[in-house]
Amino acid sequence: MTSPVAWDGPEGTVLPVVSAPATVLSTVGDEVDPADPAIVQLAADLVATMRISPGCVGLAAPQVGVGAQIFAVDVTGHPKAATTHGTFVLCNAKVIEASRWKAGREGCMSVPDLTGDVKRAGRVVVSAMLPGTGEAVEITTDAFEARALQHEIDHCDGKLFLDRVAGAHAIYQRKVYL
Repeated sequence: MTSPVAWDGPEGTVLPVVSAPATVLSTVGDEVDPADPAIVQLAADLVATMRISPGCVGLAAPQVGVGAQIFAVDVTGHPKAATTHGTFVLCNAKVIEASRWKAGREGCMSVPDLTGDVKRAGRVVVSAMLPGTGEAVEITTDAFEARALQHEIDHCDGKLFLDRVAGAHAIYQRKVYL
């Protein structure tokens, strides 16, 4: 298995993002055939939608109303990022190793008014498939990119970051910067 390559697929269409409590956000997504042209187009749409959304570092299919196990990530330039792999899309991703657990603040486009403290692994190894080729890949990453991957895999598994907070004391109103 290799590390993922930067997204170089077709241009995508910007899709509307759904907000909690939309049912698709709490439903486990279906595994996908990464070679299916509809999945390749969905990958492109996820990247396009992520890119036009300020501050967005990841977007999963359930967030655009599609119950499927596919998501895009790009933490490039984020101040908390250490390791970065650029913009990439993964299908049917699973965490196969996790270590260095630590709490950190998370937000989500599908929960626009709240943030929360979530304990996640600071180092992960994730296995997945690339859209288009169906190539099996393994990505090893840390810090903020590891957090982003776990957040998006959770979306594909029907979970929001709110399902992972320690309790109401760890949920906060999102700050708005003018």
